[in-house]
Amino acid sequence: MSFDWLETCRLCVADIHAALERLPTRAEREPVLRLGEGGDETTAIDQAAEEAVVARLRALGGDFVLVSEELGEHRFGAGGQRRVVVDPIDGSVNAKRGIPFYSLSLAVSEGPSMDDVVFGYVYDFGTGEEWTAERGAGAFLDGEPLTGAPKEWIELLSFEGTTTAVIAERIGGVVGLAGRVRVLGSLALSLCHLAAGRVDAVCSLKPARSVDIAAAQLIVRERGLAVELVDDPPFGVAPLDLGTRSRVVAAGTAELVAALAAALGPLSR
Repeated sequence: MSFDWLETCRLCVADIHAALERLPTRAEREPVLRLGEGGDETTAIDQAAEEAVVARLRALGGDFVLVSEELGEHRFGAGGQRRVVVDPIDGSVNAKRGIPFYSLSLAVSEGPSMDDVVFGYVYDFGTGEEWTAERGAGAFLDGEPLTGAPKEWIELLSFEGTTTAVIAERIGGVVGLAGRVRVLGSLALSLCHLAAGRVDAVCSLKPARSVDIAAAQLIVRERGLAVELVDDPPFGVAPLDLGTRSRVVAAGTAELVAALAAALGPLSR
């Protein structure tokens, strides 16, 4: 059974917008309800967004496995090889505090690993921008092919997965390699900005989950850019589950990715 995944994603966006309107302020969005299956706190806005997405996916009536930040792995119908990998709110700290930089990230794969992802969708709730990619067919912003590209040197480096302590520990290594640093707060969106040449490299300073990167990595790779799980390569065989195995680094070339990985040093345990 085939689905119109782009239309499904757009319906999910509309439903999440409705959830955001029902929870308009930090007081409604921030309460912690439980721990998600991914290990992070599930806030009211996380749960409302996930419930909206799960309801849309259930309505499809198909066979696939959902991998979601809050719910974990859940079989729809007979399950099978197809996986739908979702972070309903990537950048939930921004979302609950009203900072307009957070996204829906949804990827569809025909198998268990990153190389099996065939469709990626990232929606920016701040700007309304819609980032999409299909394997072998290119990457798009609002339906138009992406044409921008990062610089051959790193003027702007986006750090994600950050705390002040981790930034302090790692920032010295990139002095002389990166000109300026941004900490924007959504790994999926930062990778999209790399694909458009708005930033020149992206580093997650803590191990990333597939739900954070499965959609955006396809957008990056369809632009011919480099991305790697520097602590657990190779990227393509990384499983689409909730494990946190490695930091992700992406840039215009594999050489820049390697230089950034060396500058970051080994993963702290």
